[in-house]
Amino acid sequence: MQKIPLLDLNAQYEFIKEEVNTAVMKVLQKQQFILGENVKELERAIAEKSGVKHGIGVASGSDALLLSLMAVGVDEGDEVITTPFTFFATAGSIARLKAKPIFVDINMSDFNMRATDIESVITDRTKAIIPVHLYGQMAEMDKIRNIADTHGIAVIEDVAQAIFAYYEGKDGNATAGSIGETGCISFFPSKNLGGYGDGGMIITNNENLAELLRQLRVHGSVSQYYHKYIGINSRLDELQAAILRVKLKYIDKWIEGRRKKAEIYRNLIKEKKLNEFIECPKEKDGFYHTYHQFTIKVKKDRDALMRYLSENGVSCRVYYPLPLHLQESFEYLGYKEGQFPNAEKASKEVLSLPVYPELSLEQQEYIVSKIGDFYGT
Repeated sequence: MQKIPLLDLNAQYEFIKEEVNTAVMKVLQKQQFILGENVKELERAIAEKSGVKHGIGVASGSDALLLSLMAVGVDEGDEVITTPFTFFATAGSIARLKAKPIFVDINMSDFNMRATDIESVITDRTKAIIPVHLYGQMAEMDKIRNIADTHGIAVIEDVAQAIFAYYEGKDGNATAGSIGETGCISFFPSKNLGGYGDGGMIITNNENLAELLRQLRVHGSVSQYYHKYIGINSRLDELQAAILRVKLKYIDKWIEGRRKKAEIYRNLIKEKKLNEFIECPKEKDGFYHTYHQFTIKVKKDRDALMRYLSENGVSCRVYYPLPLHLQESFEYLGYKEGQFPNAEKASKEVLSLPVYPELSLEQQEYIVSKIGDFYGT
């Protein structure tokens, strides 16, 4: 029996070990750990690669969302529209400011928020929209941006799972995080560009927002001990930035590796005649999917299949088993089961399989063979 992890960070580290160790030692020798040259250079490089002017390193992707909401003026009693099918931080950051998360359902084709539902929930209290680019593919940003502009609403892109994803726009490639007022990136270790601890970044084209965010991340300070705003302590540290600068050199190669593994899965699943039982993720025309996850829809016995794969050494996971509108912590919002049928259906069908550049053909063949064994094909 093979043992296949959902993500093999050990294999990745072996490939870049010498560069990472050297980068870390340089930081230790210099003894500057907060907002140093590595952070500044990473901010510049991520912003440039994302097609924006500014990068602001922060302590996590969750803080990137929180600070972005603060920067666009979201306050108690405001409403922010988002998806119920995402990681908790997306809506949790809204609630932390005593604003109200307003959910809209998702498309079953890509699991992203359905743009056509947004206008129906806009009120005079709506302050922002947070689309999430789930699993590595961007949401319908042209439609979302047009709706936001019509109503004078800010757009904050949750780019945690889709760094450097893009789609072909009328003026060239539109990169995740470059279309909203801000884009919120996570460097959590499991992300396509992950650090060795927590970390995040906000990207923006807005000069005023960038300056405000730089102040908000240091307790609202404009200079030491002089505070114009009430901010938070949220800074990307030098060690993480140094490690991420090493990894950034390889990110294009690693993303292409993920895309190749996704295509191999599709071919193997088709050859095994498994399309009757599972549906592979769809890549929309003109969209560049970065495959943070290879998430299949399981039409029959999802939980039993997950257990069977686990028993046979294959790690897999459900992102996410309970939509946010049904979470106990959001009961006060008054949503009921059945209000967002697509999100609820997805939570019962999705299953993410291992997908990373180091995954071998033999391992992928084993995974698909075990799925075939389960269904008797």
